[in-house]
Order: sequence, then structure tokens, then C-alpha cells
Amino acid sequence: MAKYYVTTPIYYINAKAHIGHAYTTIAADVLARYHRQQGDEVLFSVGTDENSQKTVKAAESAGQSVGEYADAMALNWKEVWDRLDISYDRFIRTTEDLHQHSVNALFQRLKAQGDIYKDTYSGLYCEGCEGFLRKTDLVDGLCPDHQKPPQEIEEENYFFALSRYQDRLLEYINENPDFIKPESRRNEVVAFITRGLDDFSISREGGGWGMPYPDDSTHTIYVWVEALINYLTVAGYPNEGYEKYWPADVHLVGKDIIKFHCVYWPALLMSAGLPLPETVMANGFLNVGGTKISKSIGNVIDPLQLADEYGPDALRYILLKGTPFGQDGDFTMERFEAIYNSDLADDLGNLVSRVAAMIAKYQGGLIGVDGDAAHDTNKFHEAIENFQFEKALEEISVFTKDLNLYIEQEKPWEVAKEDSEHLQEILGYLATNIVHLAHLLEPFMPQTAAKISNMFSTGKLEQSEGTLFPKKQ
Repeated sequence: MAKYYVTTPIYYINAKAHIGHAYTTIAADVLARYHRQQGDEVLFSVGTDENSQKTVKAAESAGQSVGEYADAMALNWKEVWDRLDISYDRFIRTTEDLHQHSVNALFQRLKAQGDIYKDTYSGLYCEGCEGFLRKTDLVDGLCPDHQKPPQEIEEENYFFALSRYQDRLLEYINENPDFIKPESRRNEVVAFITRGLDDFSISREGGGWGMPYPDDSTHTIYVWVEALINYLTVAGYPNEGYEKYWPADVHLVGKDIIKFHCVYWPALLMSAGLPLPETVMANGFLNVGGTKISKSIGNVIDPLQLADEYGPDALRYILLKGTPFGQDGDFTMERFEAIYNSDLADDLGNLVSRVAAMIAKYQGGLIGVDGDAAHDTNKFHEAIENFQFEKALEEISVFTKDLNLYIEQEKPWEVAKEDSEHLQEILGYLATNIVHLAHLLEPFMPQTAAKISNMFSTGKLEQSEGTLFPKKQ
């Protein structure tokens, strides 16, 4: 039995989850469910990034203590993932004692390697990124992600000797083409490193909210450093047996945080003498109506509202069908409803209801003979292994359309008048392939797959209440 360890980013808790967060997390869930189907021993982690100044400001705005606010928001995020059927094995919070233990252990390795020193930082800091920027990172003097000028700050910090790892990082990326995907992000990271790496600050001066720096309570650990270490914490580092799951097989991340995951994180692991993750897969932004999701603009879409109206499975399917993973996508309700009506109501839902109705009408609910599974699934499996979720779903769509076409060609309502034996073969073939279709659907649409399997898997039809996907007008 092989292991498979997949992670999502841990999300800031200064706001509630929106469909962009759901997009990445659903993709990770599909990978986890798929690999469980293949017999792998899966570890799938999600979580919240809580040691942030954004948390402090959000708590102040809410009129709560930071701890109370963090507890409430962590529960809120868990509820979102539970309602979207995210089958995570571990929900990590960066305020956990276990995480502090893991961070302290890694810092001891970095210090022993001689890669940490104290110095004065003078430069640019973006509050939105909670990150340090170089002048060459700016576009017209602004942070390209937040469209605001960074602050100029000067403070005494602890530093990590990132510059020592420039050549090793480039060598590793060149020798491991699957380390960063897609290729466009890999090229972006290589260009960033080639411009030259500076040592970076790993602490912030002053105490207060945040993880205390080991052996120096006048500093807190820079949030982006300790946040990355959550992946080790989940695996059980530094306790015995963490190697069972480490290194991670894939980190799914947004394209805006690849610098942290593809430069800082591997350099820290190299310094600590630990293996690097197999793959960092960066998805693009899921925009809304052509505009980046932004609370200030007011285009944030709550995934739970969509799940309540259309069902969580429909949301899962449509988000991944609508955009090639790794590219920027554009969400509109018009496109959402078009995919829902076409793929789910007209094709899948209609297929299941027609076959169930014919089995009930012509055979008294007895499914009868088994048929052969007819669809070649090689392209489906290849697509998922390559993070091409939209192509995997297109294979499912083709399979569904082929079964609907088979019904039109065979005309079982006419066969029923003269050849009951052949009718059993037709309906048995359809039932067998619908169950096969449900198996392929399970990672994407777990509730729907279970309903379909329950209907057709026992030899006698088990009618399901209601329509799988009522058409929306």
C-alpha cells in the first residue's frame, strides 16, 4: 500500500471562506478521494493560519479577544469544509501546541546549520501579503497583488541565510521538472531565483499575538515561516514515524503564494536536511465576472449559499469543470447554471431517471443480467494524475452522453414489446455502466455517486426520492 499526502494552503481567518478557497480545497479533496479509491493510505490536511496581524485587526473590528475570534473562525472554516464534503484527515490550527513543538524542532536544525543570524532589516513590507518585497517586485510602486504601496520599515530581526541556497534551489528545480507545476509557474520561480536571492527575515520585533521566537520572547516568528511548517506538523514531525507521510506528495497552493512554497519552503527544508515535497501545484485565480475576488469590491461569493441552492456536489463539479486547473478562471452565475442544466440535469440526471423508470416499468424493479463496462477510463485516470480535473470531468461527460445515445439507438421501449430477453441485456448494460460511471464520479460528487450506486448495485432497483438535479429555469 502506497502513501499519499496532499495539503491545501492554510487560510487566513480574517474573513470567511469564499469560492476561491473552495476551488482549491475541493481539488485537494478529489485527489484524496481518488487515491483512497486506488488503495493508497491517504493523509489529507486543511487548516487555518491564525498567527497573523490580520487576525488581530479582524478581532479588534469584531470587538472580541484574539483568542475568542480565532476559535470562532476556526469553527466557521471547519463547518464550510464539512458542508462541502471535504474528507480531510487533519484540520490544523497554527495556534496548536503541537505546531509550536514542530516549529521549535525545525528551528533547532536551522540554527545548528548556522543559517540563522540577527541583523537589522530595512526595506519594504506589504501588510496584505504579510511579506517582504524587493523594489523589483513592485509594479508602478505598488504590490502587484494588493495594489497598494508597501511600508518602509526598519527593525532588528532574525534572518535566514536564503542566499546560500540559490544555486541548490535552481539545480533541484532543473533536475526535478515535476517539483513545480504548471510550467508557467515553474518558469516564474526560476526567473525570481535567477534575479538573486536575499536573506530574509524570519522574525518580527515585539511580542504580542503570534508564535514566540525560540529563546527570545522579544520576537515573534514571521508568520509565513511558521505557517509553512504546518505541513511537517501534520505529518507528525519531529516525532518518530513522521517519515511515513513525509515528504508530502503534493502541496496545492494559489499562484500568489508560490514564492513562499517554491523558494522559502524548500530552502528551509534543505537547511534542515529534510526531503522536499514531490510537487507544488499552483492553481490560478478564480475571478468573478472578470474581477479578482475582493471583499472591498463586494464580489465575494459564499460557497455555502451555492451549495444550499444547488447541492454541494453540483458546486464541486461545476467549479472544477469550468476552469482548467492551473489557469485563471472566471466565475459567473450564467455559466454556473448553464453547466448545471446541461451536464447534470439534462445528461446525468436524465440518464439515471430514465433507466430507473424503465427498470421499474418493464422489469418490476429487477435489474437482471449484468452488462460489460464499456468506457475506456485511461484518459480519465491520466487527467487526474496530471491535475487536469476539467479533462477528467469531460471524460465523465462523454461517458454519460454515450449512454444516453445508446438508449436512443436501442429504443428499449420498443424492444419491451417483443423481446424481453434482449430488453434485460439492454437495461443490464445500462445499469452496469451507470454504476461504473458512479465510481468515476465518486471523488468529485460523493453524495451523488453513493445515491446512484445504491440504486443500481444490488440486483434490485432502489428508488431514490426526488430528482438528482432538478433543472433550473
